[in-house]
Amino acid sequence: MKLNWKPGTMIYPLPAVLVSCGSTPEEYNLVTVAWTGTLCTNPPMCYIALRPERHSYEIIRREMEFVINLTTEEMARATDWCGVRSGRDYDKFAETGLTPAPAAVVKAPVVAEAPLSIECRVKEIVKLGSHDMFIAEVVNVQADDRYMDPATGRWALEKSLPLVYLHGGYYRLGENIGHFGWSVKKTK
Repeated sequence: MKLNWKPGTMIYPLPAVLVSCGSTPEEYNLVTVAWTGTLCTNPPMCYIALRPERHSYEIIRREMEFVINLTTEEMARATDWCGVRSGRDYDKFAETGLTPAPAAVVKAPVVAEAPLSIECRVKEIVKLGSHDMFIAEVVNVQADDRYMDPATGRWALEKSLPLVYLHGGYYRLGENIGHFGWSVKKTK
C-alpha cells in the first residue's frame, strides 16, 4: 500500500555540492547546495537553487557566476559545515581547511580538493518561491587527474567516493550495478 503525503520535494538522492562564489579572496564564499542539476547538453547548462537570504545569493546575483564543486566522502564534514554556517560570520575556506584555487574562466574560485569543478555563468534567475533558480551555462570544467584511469584513459569519478544528500543525510555512493544501455545489450 502507498501512503499519500502532502506535496514535497522527495527526489533523492541528490549531489551534495559546494558552490563557490566571489570575485576577490576577501569575499570568496562557499555554500552547500543539494538543489542542483543538469538542464541541457548543448549548450551545457545547469542550475542551482538558493534562498534569497543566503549570504552567497547576493554575491552570485551581483557577479552572475559561480562554481559547482562536487564533493567526496573525505569532504563530508566541510560540506555539512558550509551548509549550516554563514559566510557573513565566517571565512569558510579558512574554517574548513579547503583551498580556493583559480578558476580558468570565471572569477569565483574552485575548491582544490573537489574531484570536479564546474565553472558557470548565470543566464537567468527565476523566482520560484522559497528559492530562486540560477540557470547557468557551463563555461569550463576542471577535473582532478587523480581520477584518471591510466590503463583505460577513462576519468573515474566513482573513485573519488562522491557524496550525496538523501532526505536529511549524507551518503557515499554504492557499487556499480550496470551502465547505460546494459539492460538491452545482446549477449553472445
